[in-house]
Amino acid sequence: MKSVKDALKKYANPEKAKILQGFFKTGPGQYGEGDIFLGVMMPRQRAVVKKFWEEASFEDVKSLLDSEIHDERNVGSLILVEKFKRASDEQEKKKIYDFYLGNTRGINNWDIVDLSAPYVVGGYLLDKKKERKVLYDLVKSDNLWERRIAILATFAFIRAGDFGDTLKIAKLLLKDGHDLIHKAVGWMLREIGKRNQKVLEKFLQEGGRYMMMPRTMLRYAIERFEEGKRKSYLKGEI
Repeated sequence: MKSVKDALKKYANPEKAKILQGFFKTGPGQYGEGDIFLGVMMPRQRAVVKKFWEEASFEDVKSLLDSEIHDERNVGSLILVEKFKRASDEQEKKKIYDFYLGNTRGINNWDIVDLSAPYVVGGYLLDKKKERKVLYDLVKSDNLWERRIAILATFAFIRAGDFGDTLKIAKLLLKDGHDLIHKAVGWMLREIGKRNQKVLEKFLQEGGRYMMMPRTMLRYAIERFEEGKRKSYLKGEI
């Protein structure tokens, strides 16, 4: 979508772009290898979304998601979030949800996932438990970002006090080899703990699960525990 892309280019900041390309690991062999940044900061990106979300067609959004430029893909995903939030009926929401899942190739960095999956995927599935099977399909994906979409989508459920799918998906991702999944799962477990620490501790202690978890995942999950208990978990003394 030329108007969106032109608007983003006006806000480009080469110095910020250089910093972001390091922060998002764009070097050879890293998770964001080859990703290109304009250096447009989030407030500017959101301003562009606010200006163009309504007129942007699915074809326009696909053009953004297919871009090699990170900022454009992120704005494309945020336009979908805005469209979903303002959708007038279930049919329109489903169309946005289906489009999102059909274009995950462009939802391909942790910030893009985190800013969109809970609202579009989680938002659509919030009252549709029978349709949540798609999350378990995503968990099996070889694509890192699809696995992250699966766990981040459950943030919508957690906010509604529904922890079941988060815990089930966390179990499935317990042995995932990627640090970005460890962080995502630990984060979602921490969100459960913020609402009900007993539920989180039961999950951690079942079969000594906390001792088998990747260290990063555990640290994220227990981050808000009082210091003594947190240290006991880290030492394996619970």
